[in-house]
Amino acid sequence: MLHAYVTAYSILDRSLVRQGSTPAAALRETVRFARQAEELGYHRFWVSEHHSVPGVAGSAPTVLAAAVAAATSRIRVGTGGVMLPNHQPLVVAEQFGVLESLYPGRVDMGLGRSVGFTGGIRRALGHGKDDADGFGDRLDELLGYFTGTQAAHPGVHALPAEGLRPQVFVLAMGSGAEIAAAHGLPMVIGAGARMVDAVARYRAGFRPSGWAARPYVVIAVNVAVGATRAEAAMLQLPEAWATALSRTSGAFPPLVPAEEVARLEMGTRERAYLEESLKGQIHGTGPEVAVALGSLVEASGADEVLVTMNTYDLDRRLDSYRRLAAVLTG
Repeated sequence: MLHAYVTAYSILDRSLVRQGSTPAAALRETVRFARQAEELGYHRFWVSEHHSVPGVAGSAPTVLAAAVAAATSRIRVGTGGVMLPNHQPLVVAEQFGVLESLYPGRVDMGLGRSVGFTGGIRRALGHGKDDADGFGDRLDELLGYFTGTQAAHPGVHALPAEGLRPQVFVLAMGSGAEIAAAHGLPMVIGAGARMVDAVARYRAGFRPSGWAARPYVVIAVNVAVGATRAEAAMLQLPEAWATALSRTSGAFPPLVPAEEVARLEMGTRERAYLEESLKGQIHGTGPEVAVALGSLVEASGADEVLVTMNTYDLDRRLDSYRRLAAVLTG
């Protein structure tokens, strides 16, 4: 075990599309990657929710989670996350009730409070920016469908969810740390400048519940491991460059090869966005990553680390996760 505090290492995969490929292929690659993650001994495998993003195929996380669960046998499967403001709590409860019924003891319900990225997407989803403000109330209603105590719609029951208990997580976006603490739920937060303060507020405000008896912190971080530090850094270039382009064009594009990104002549603005996208990420050889992850866990007191790293070359991605698994078990 890399650090005494940490009980698990898990993976978040966003089903990113590669240049020259298709969204359909990206989804099939996610399912194949989940099987590989299970073989490597990772604890959870989560998928995400994005709408109308050219470079991201993961638009229906509960559907994709079902495919992942069907293709695996031991690894926990869930969402990182379902964006609750986009959906009616009853429908979310029913979907996770089905998942937990089919794959008992393996389902994680990770929930976020983001809404659609653009006005057009929000209108298509039927929800506006203000819906994020009602996240806490929607969460109350959703949890109540599982416990049979929801009061928003008397006489309405979410079947087969009622009486079941998937593991619930709150993604700490905005006021997410306070909401997770008030509801007595585990919290997921990205590594960054505000991480330590958010974790402290979460722990201080945590109220034990029927879902969790104590605070539980999951730190999400982009990690790449290579034979050399330079090789590992190259792995993170494709996603970071797509993120930088999304800042200038408004659309996250498919991933291009790392070598192509490295050869680009960038302007000052593009270079600044790329460097900003790479901030907070960890890369290096196995021993270097072990030290960096140990420092991150020490600073946060994390119970679990959720790793995400997408790159154009899938074989190189798998090699990175294999090297990371060796670090974690070594």
